Amino acid sequence: MRLSELQEVASLAGIATCVKLLLVPTYHSTDFEVHRNWLAITHSLPLKNWYSDESSEWTLDYPPFFAYFECFLSIFASMLDPQITHLQNGQGYASNTVILFQRISVMVADLFLYWGVCKISRHLSAVRKKLLLLAVIFSPGLFIVDHIHFQYNGFLLGMLLLSLAALQDGHDLLGGFWFAVLVCFKHLFAVAGPIYFVYLLRHYCRGPQKVLRFFKLAGTVVGVLVVAFGPFAYYNQIPQVIKRLFPFGRGLCHAYWAPNIWALYNIVDKAAAIVLRKIGVHVNVPQAALTGGLVGDFSPNALLPQITPKISALLVVGTMLPCLVQAWRHPRKTDVARWVVYAYACGFMFGWHVHEKASLHMVIPFSILAVQSLQDAGDFIFIATVATYSLFPLLFEAKEYPIKVLLLVLYILVMWVSFAHNMMERGELNSNEASVPISDSFVHESCNLEKLDEGKNVEKQPKEEGMQLLSIFEKVYLAGLVLVEIYGQVLHPFFLRDHLPFLPLMLISGYCSIGMLYFWAGQFFKIAFMSGFHIEQLPHMKKA
Repeated sequence: MRLSELQEVASLAGIATCVKLLLVPTYHSTDFEVHRNWLAITHSLPLKNWYSDESSEWTLDYPPFFAYFECFLSIFASMLDPQITHLQNGQGYASNTVILFQRISVMVADLFLYWGVCKISRHLSAVRKKLLLLAVIFSPGLFIVDHIHFQYNGFLLGMLLLSLAALQDGHDLLGGFWFAVLVCFKHLFAVAGPIYFVYLLRHYCRGPQKVLRFFKLAGTVVGVLVVAFGPFAYYNQIPQVIKRLFPFGRGLCHAYWAPNIWALYNIVDKAAAIVLRKIGVHVNVPQAALTGGLVGDFSPNALLPQITPKISALLVVGTMLPCLVQAWRHPRKTDVARWVVYAYACGFMFGWHVHEKASLHMVIPFSILAVQSLQDAGDFIFIATVATYSLFPLLFEAKEYPIKVLLLVLYILVMWVSFAHNMMERGELNSNEASVPISDSFVHESCNLEKLDEGKNVEKQPKEEGMQLLSIFEKVYLAGLVLVEIYGQVLHPFFLRDHLPFLPLMLISGYCSIGMLYFWAGQFFKIAFMSGFHIEQLPHMKKA
C-alpha cells in the first residue's frame, strides 16, 4: 500500500477515533461489567479455573483466544488500577479509570479492523476504496455496539476481512488460518464454517497435490485449535468450556430485539393467544420472558410448536444449501464474500438465541459487495439502515437518543450521496436519485469506476431509464421506520403510558424482521438463481 493510501486510512481512522473519544462518557451496558469481570477472572485465577468460576453472574463464555486476549489486557489494567482485576472487590467497579481503560482498549483493538479493510480494498479503484473505507470505518452499528453499548466486534470483523482478503488474493491457506483464529475468538462466527469448508476443499485441495494440500489445510486448522484449546484439554476442562460456549438453556430468542424469523414467530404466537383469549378460548400463556430483554430459560410458545436447537440448526444449514452447492460446483474466489454474507444472514434469521448485534456479521462484509455492484449498493443502504435501527433499543437512555439518530442519519446520507453520484457519473442512475451536490474532484475521480479492479475497461452500459438505488417498496418500507419511531417515542407514552410496555420494542423487532427477511430473500434469489452473473452486467434488469 502506498504512503498516500496509508495516510488516507490514518486520517479517516483518526476522525473516527475522535468521535469514539467523545462517546467515552456515554451509557454502557452490563457487557461492560462482563468484560471487566473477565479481566479479573483471567488475571486472578489459574487457567484451569477460568471456565468454572462462578464468583460473578458474568461468567466467561467466549472461546479461549478471547480469554487469552482478556488476560493480555489484564496485565495493563492491573498496572493502571489493581481493583479492576480484583475478583471480589472489583465487582461492579466503574470508576473513571476502568471506563477509560476499557473504552480505549476497544479503540486500540480496532487497528485490526483498519488492517482488514486496507487488505480487502487493495485491488479496488481509488473511489471504490474510499467508499469501502467510509462504509466500514464509520459504520454506525459498530459505534453503537462497541463504543457506546460496549463490545469488541470491530477487531473481530477485522479478522474476517483479513480472511476474505487472503481468499480474494488466492492465499487459501492463510484465509483458512484467519478464519480458524476468528472462530477461536468468538464461536458465533462459525456459522460461515460450512462455506469455508466446502470452498477450501474444492478450491485449495485440488490438482496433483490435493492430498498434500488437504493435510496442510487440516494441519493449519488443527494447529490453531490445539493452541486455543490445548491447555484446557490438559486440565480436562473441555466439557466445561463447551458447556459455557453453548448454553442452549438460554432460549430461542434474546428478547424481542433480534429482528429475525423467530421474532415474527413469537409475535404471531402472542397475538394469536391474545385474540383467542378475547373471544373466550382458554389459552395457557407463558411468562413474557421474551419481552424483558434479559437472558433466561426458554419459555415455550402458547400455540405454535416449540422450536428446538436442532430445528434451528437444520434451518440454518438448510437455507445455506444454495451457496454450499455453488461453492462445490463453482468455487470462485470472487463469490466467497457473497456466500459468507449470505451464511451470516441465514444464521441471523434462523439461529438459536441470536443477538441483535449479530447483524454486524453480515452488514460489514456486505460493504465489500456494495462498492462493486449497483444493486448491491442499494441493498447495502437498505440493510445498513434496518440493522442499525434495530440496535436502537440497546441505547434506551434519553441522553443517547440524539447520538444514535445522528449516527444513523449522517451515515446513510453520506453513503447515499457517495453511491448515487458515482452511479450518476456512469449513466446508470436516475438523476432524481441524488440531489446533494459534491465536489468536482470527487466527481472527476469517480470516472475511475469505469475500470475493473484488475485494471481492464468495462463497456459502458446503455442508459435506458437508469437504475434506481432503492426500489419503491424499499423507500416506503424505510419511511415506515420513521412512523415506528414516532409511535414508540411519542404516541405510545402519550396514549398508553405504562400499559403494554413491551409493545414499542415488539413493534421495532417485528417491523425490522420484515426488512431482514426481505434482504435475506433477495440474497437467496441471487445465489440460487443468478450465480455467476454480476448485476451491473445485466442492463435489461432494473429494480421496480
